[in-house]
Amino acid sequence: MSTNLQNPRPRREIPLWVSFALLAATFACARQPAPVAIATPTVTILSPEPATVEPISTSEPATSSPTTTATPVPTPAVLLAVGDAASCSTTGDDAVAALIESRPGTVAVIGDTVYDRGRPNEYAQCYDPIWGRFKDRTRPAVGNHEYLTAGASGYFDYFGAVAGDSGAGYYSYDLGAWHMVVINSVCWEVGGCGRNDPQAEWLKADLAAHPGLCTLAYWHFPRFSSGHHGSMAEVDAYWDILYEAGAEVVLTGHDHDYERFAPQDGDGRADPERGLREFVVGTGGFSRYSFPGSPLGTSEVRDSSSFGILVLTLFEDHYEWEFVPIPGDTFVDSGSGACHP
Repeated sequence: MSTNLQNPRPRREIPLWVSFALLAATFACARQPAPVAIATPTVTILSPEPATVEPISTSEPATSSPTTTATPVPTPAVLLAVGDAASCSTTGDDAVAALIESRPGTVAVIGDTVYDRGRPNEYAQCYDPIWGRFKDRTRPAVGNHEYLTAGASGYFDYFGAVAGDSGAGYYSYDLGAWHMVVINSVCWEVGGCGRNDPQAEWLKADLAAHPGLCTLAYWHFPRFSSGHHGSMAEVDAYWDILYEAGAEVVLTGHDHDYERFAPQDGDGRADPERGLREFVVGTGGFSRYSFPGSPLGTSEVRDSSSFGILVLTLFEDHYEWEFVPIPGDTFVDSGSGACHP
């Protein structure tokens, strides 16, 4: 088939109104803005810390109370006192020693610590096996039986420095809030018994150096006693010096019984305000003496039936006492007293 190149297909004419319409549409499209890309923000979600929720109180606000600090109560000291004690010929002293051993406290053996003569072998055989069990807490006083051995050498050798200077036999120490004074009542052996003799001068100086509220002294011979030996004036000077210094208590032995006196002065007159209270505690187990007659006017309690110990509980401003008998004996005594202001 041949192509008629000479007579091409005639071109169609586009109407004028169509041309105008197309031109308008093209113009309108050219005026549309190009699409804008919108960035999507990255959102990080943080886990919150756990919330602390305060409880809501429906009551009235609490009123705070002031803090109170309790003041500790001082522990009182304890003194276990008895005289006229150890012997190889009796068993009463064994029971007394067992009573002491069962209790805490400082032990005051108030003279005639071992019978019969205070010899070294008597300390070794009759005192130490039983009474020596609490030797480390014993603070002794010397008695007249110890001086049946020259210079009481058996006594001083056995107890050593705890009994004071060798050959003197007087000393002092503190026990809790109390000042304790130990006197050698066999005073003619250590320079005399007068107010101006060496032991009395020492006592005055010691009390002046320890002006505390409460003072207790002990020695062997009783200043006042309704017992077999009775009152002994040899120790007058020490009683008077202690009275003047405001001391409270004196412990003695020698009479083998128990006797408690009301506070009194050096002449034996009752003095509830300033007087010294004396206890005779010759109940260490060697023997018992019966009372020969009526009691002295200031004697409050006495007994000659029981062996036992006097337990003194020493507080900062007062003291309590209790006589504790050995098993099988029945006498008891107790009470309290105040320190002098």
